[in-house]
Amino acid sequence: MGHGVADRRRHSRSSTLPFDASRGSLWTTRAIWSSRRPGANTVQRAGVKIAILTAVLMTAGVSGWAAPPAAVSGVVRDAQGAAQTGALVQVVGTDSSILGTAFTDLRGRYLIANLLPGKYEVRASSALFLPALRGNLQLRPGARAVVNLTMNAIFDAASWIPAERRKADEPKDDWSWTLRSGTNKPLLRVFDENGDVVLISSSAEQAKPADRARAEVSSGDGGFGNGGIHNIFVIDRVMPDGSDVQARADLGAQTGPYLRAPSTSLAAGYERRLGFAGAARLVTNYQSHPEMVGSGGGSGLEAVQMASAEKTQLGDSVDLELGGTVYVVRGGAAYAMASRPFVKITAHPTSQWSAGYRMATSRDLQTFGGLDTVELELPVGVMEQGKMHTESGLHQEFSVGRKTGRGSVQFAFYNDNLKRMMLAGGGELTMGDLGGAATASASSANGIVADTATDTFRVLGAGYRSQGVNLLMTEPITQGLWVAVEYSSGNALAAPAGKRPMQLSTAASELKPVGAQSATVALKGRVIHSGTQVRASYRWQPEKMVTAVNPYAAFSDQAYLSFFMRQPVRLGRMLPDGLEATVDITNLLEQGYRPVLSQDGRTLFLAQTPRMIQAGLAFNF
Repeated sequence: MGHGVADRRRHSRSSTLPFDASRGSLWTTRAIWSSRRPGANTVQRAGVKIAILTAVLMTAGVSGWAAPPAAVSGVVRDAQGAAQTGALVQVVGTDSSILGTAFTDLRGRYLIANLLPGKYEVRASSALFLPALRGNLQLRPGARAVVNLTMNAIFDAASWIPAERRKADEPKDDWSWTLRSGTNKPLLRVFDENGDVVLISSSAEQAKPADRARAEVSSGDGGFGNGGIHNIFVIDRVMPDGSDVQARADLGAQTGPYLRAPSTSLAAGYERRLGFAGAARLVTNYQSHPEMVGSGGGSGLEAVQMASAEKTQLGDSVDLELGGTVYVVRGGAAYAMASRPFVKITAHPTSQWSAGYRMATSRDLQTFGGLDTVELELPVGVMEQGKMHTESGLHQEFSVGRKTGRGSVQFAFYNDNLKRMMLAGGGELTMGDLGGAATASASSANGIVADTATDTFRVLGAGYRSQGVNLLMTEPITQGLWVAVEYSSGNALAAPAGKRPMQLSTAASELKPVGAQSATVALKGRVIHSGTQVRASYRWQPEKMVTAVNPYAAFSDQAYLSFFMRQPVRLGRMLPDGLEATVDITNLLEQGYRPVLSQDGRTLFLAQTPRMIQAGLAFNF
């Protein structure tokens, strides 16, 4: 009976013990109760030995089946090759899950280790940059893949799809806002501490104000409004809050009997960052050109401009750009005021595809990138029937783009309603051509303004409508150089058939819009080792055309053979650092000239882009 009670007690107590389905837990339970029976020590020692042996066998089995982990490392750079500090790098699985995260160091390097073998994508992102993606990365057991990524700045979208004309694409003094450089971009660091995410902006760590300055002297025929000798001085200052201020002065020199006073151009600009993915720019400009002579004998041309642009992000996949120019042009006693806004919307549904809409009313400022320099084009106003008029039009464009490796392809359909077009020409005009007292009635139908320093002029032509397509393909050929091929179709103003020259006084009415096509091959960039900056292009279109096919396209004002080059000048220690030589040539072969006759029978010409040659020396300090 005693033994029965003891057995029942043992059974009752053992049934209340927690039970683990694993062998180790079950054996431990049995070993504890075995120690209460005779010979328990022997049984316990045997049980411990068996448990240890079981653990060793299980560990060996697991280690035999587990594959060694893989890793991914590399360097993140921008389009100019500068290492990007603080960029977020992520390893993404096929189910879009994030399996690894790292931030680049001061040299742009990163390392993500302990990855299981498989197929992944590696993505790099940073404030004010478009994400860079490397897909179809197959990691094998124990492998260490090297993935270097290049990010394009949001404001540098023109580096793979240029959307601006030459002035914005490559300004003559080549000064862009310091805020857009890799050393001053806003930096976003994310730290996970105890489950909390901390955001730190580099604006709180901005260095002391930085100053740059540039002095330049250039000379040449320079084209309309830019002839003779020019003395240029530019200063750029980065403020402690990350904003950027620029000032530019361009003083001409008296080079001929008609130039009673030097031409003057004064400009100032301000840029400020908006959040982590946007910025705003404001540029004011005053220009005075006493060398200009207009219809009716009026002399001098003055212009005051205020241009602004803003770029921001709507969500994670839509970029919005908007802005415009307001200006006043005065010639003699008459003046004209105009407002020229623009809007550009670009959506990025994936990292490879983009779609956009663009509306522009001025060929000179069409996007945020058009204010990369404080140097603005001179708005031209001419007298016509007693009133001053300027060029006007409306350009609308729908585009679809796709990245192809490191390059891209963009297809666009556009529609233009051009109310007035400025026609370019060359040759020395007489007072009769300009509408003197004796011929005022003859010249009242069209307005003309002439640059007596370069013997070039502008004529106000008739408007027309046009629509067509534009295909643009770009491809980097080195780290700093890319090549572009552009095709456009649409209408352009053309001279009438036949060899009879047109009369200048009736040219505006004789020119008619006809369908045409154009093709451009362009090279742009920087030679890394020599520091040479180059932009060369050849834009072909029928020579009877005196306006561009698709005048709002990227290369529309670079007819035929044109190039720009900036070369650092070094001669050991004999010359100081910062000395540069520049050469800027447009339509070198003088193609596309259409003859017109002046009032006294002399031959002048109209051309989409008359030849222009200018060269100079600059010093950066």
